[in-house]
Amino acid sequence: MAEQLVELNVTGMHCNNCAMSIHKLLEKKGLHDVLVSFASEEVKFSTDDQSILPQIIKDIEGLGFKVVDEENIQPTPFYEKVENKFIFCAMFTAPLLLHMVFPWHFLHNPIVQLILCLPVFAVGCLHFGKSAYSSLKNGTPNMDVLIFVGSASAFIYSLVGTIEHLGGNYLFYETCATIITLVLLGNVFEKRSVNQTTSAVKDLMKFQQVNANRVINGSVEVISAKEVVSGDTLLVNEGDLVPVDGEILSGDALINEAMITGESIPVAKTKYDKVIGGTILQQGNIRIMATKVGSNSTLSQIIDLMKKAQAAKPPVQKLGDKVASIFVPVVILIALATFAITYLATDAGLQRSMMHAIAVLVISCPCAMGLATPTAVMVGLGRAAKNGILIKGGDTIEAVANTKYVLFDKTGTLTTGKFSIHDIKPEEGFTMEQIRGVIVAIEERSNHPIARSMVAELQSLTQQKVILRTVKEEKGLGMRAEDVDGNNYFLGTAKHKSLDNFNLTLYRNQVRMAQIAVDDTIKPDASGLIAQLKKDGIIPVLVSGDKKTRCATVATALGIDEVHPEMLPDDKLKVVDMYRKKGKTIMIGDGINDAPALTQADVGVSMNDASQIAIQSAKVILLNTDLQSVVKFLQISRHTLLTIKQNLFWAFAYNIIAIPVAALGFLNPMVGALAMAFSDVIVIGNSLRLKVKRVNR
Repeated sequence: MAEQLVELNVTGMHCNNCAMSIHKLLEKKGLHDVLVSFASEEVKFSTDDQSILPQIIKDIEGLGFKVVDEENIQPTPFYEKVENKFIFCAMFTAPLLLHMVFPWHFLHNPIVQLILCLPVFAVGCLHFGKSAYSSLKNGTPNMDVLIFVGSASAFIYSLVGTIEHLGGNYLFYETCATIITLVLLGNVFEKRSVNQTTSAVKDLMKFQQVNANRVINGSVEVISAKEVVSGDTLLVNEGDLVPVDGEILSGDALINEAMITGESIPVAKTKYDKVIGGTILQQGNIRIMATKVGSNSTLSQIIDLMKKAQAAKPPVQKLGDKVASIFVPVVILIALATFAITYLATDAGLQRSMMHAIAVLVISCPCAMGLATPTAVMVGLGRAAKNGILIKGGDTIEAVANTKYVLFDKTGTLTTGKFSIHDIKPEEGFTMEQIRGVIVAIEERSNHPIARSMVAELQSLTQQKVILRTVKEEKGLGMRAEDVDGNNYFLGTAKHKSLDNFNLTLYRNQVRMAQIAVDDTIKPDASGLIAQLKKDGIIPVLVSGDKKTRCATVATALGIDEVHPEMLPDDKLKVVDMYRKKGKTIMIGDGINDAPALTQADVGVSMNDASQIAIQSAKVILLNTDLQSVVKFLQISRHTLLTIKQNLFWAFAYNIIAIPVAALGFLNPMVGALAMAFSDVIVIGNSLRLKVKRVNR
């Protein structure tokens, strides 16, 4: 039986350690293609045995998480919301802290302090204790173990002091309550920040939640876009979101495709043109036939690719994950060592030794290391998507760093793919008007891109066309025709070597009428792109299957020094390999012949209007055909990697400095809890800067 992809929505994950515990569980079960994202609360894996699914769900819930049905997601109960837990705990913690400021005798009463602390400790046990126990049971202790051990130690120590009437020096109820309350506050900020990091995907998903006007027997019914099936006729009015991918049956419209391409200028659409679900019809009214619906739609595929990309780990994350996985046991050992050394080697006494150990536990933060990479990747991918750049994997971002070469295909990449006539050279005895008349009469019968371009260019210049009786297209050669007077014409590929710059010839009755030079035009922003790459120290290279002279013309016009013309797909592979040995290499192309090279390069970049094979082979898709998207992609990738490194540096530096400081007794456990609570927020906040940060530096 073929393996099927299973997708589950799992709530309760609040950091990368949580995701790692589920990931390890599923790998132990022998499942494949496991992807776990704590931010989007999604778990994916492949299995050929669907019968094990109930047990898998039970095992995940056994870790302390909850598997929910996406279609029937119930709102989080009031008492389970982390914001409400924080408010509840803060109400009891505040009076406990007041006794340190005001000399109110009843607040110093051990029983009063116990009564105030007990509700907070109960919430802490349910919130942190359950997660801590589940993580220990699974063999991947998380940060909640440290929080629970630290707060429980303070509570038990204080409880013993109360029962034994040992006096105020043994009462640390405020420490226990404050640790729990401050960490919950950190969780509140963390939750809100993480929600912002995944906003790009959520924004795209909103475009799917629209209604559609389905036309049946002349009447219109309003249905959900999810109910549309392929082949339905839909009415889209001015101001509406296009509900699904389709083809225009009637009407004209201006459609804003910014959410797909990043291009804010509306695109004119008419009969037979394709429209994309989620785009906005700014002007006009159209009827469309639904062609791609559900998971096959462009928007669904983009969302799916973005989710997979956010879950794909760059190599730089492996260090953070590795340290985070052994971090908790190491910190517990340091805390025990701190207690033992302080108690046995100094005269600090039991309470100070214990406070030092608790400070070590609550100030350490493995979550910061776990959050450092995924939050930056999510924001970076989201910003790229809003600029019309779809990056298929978080690992691609790191692969772009230190790029040395960018290899370009010519046609459709650096050039528009729309052909124009550069020159027509009439032979003796034939006029330009005659030649134009024959070209237009013959080529308007062809659907070839060159033919359509030539007709569009010459139509207005032609006074009189030849009247043709028959026209026949010979694949790979050209067009043959016969006019009403019995003259035979041939318009096709130039074969003579002296005609290298003139790639088409026109014959009448086997006598050459003219030589024609046709070529596609260079994209207006191509020269700016090449100049920017050179400025950044990246060497541009032209790799094309086209003729040497035409490649040389384009390369000279753009300032590209390294040119490889007349390349077959196998040849392009060899060229990519050659450059990869010299340095990091990006390949940008759009045709079927580019697919192997796109796969072979360190990073393959495909244009949106490329062949499907090229899009599947590439790691990056430019949804906007504007070539400046290439520069934007490099800039966003560079700054995303820089943000990851900044986050990891902070996470490691914070723990390396904070733990020894706490162990030496320079930090109160409450201050430690506050520092730990906000270390995650600092990491996420730095990642969120990517949303607005200037990247063109």
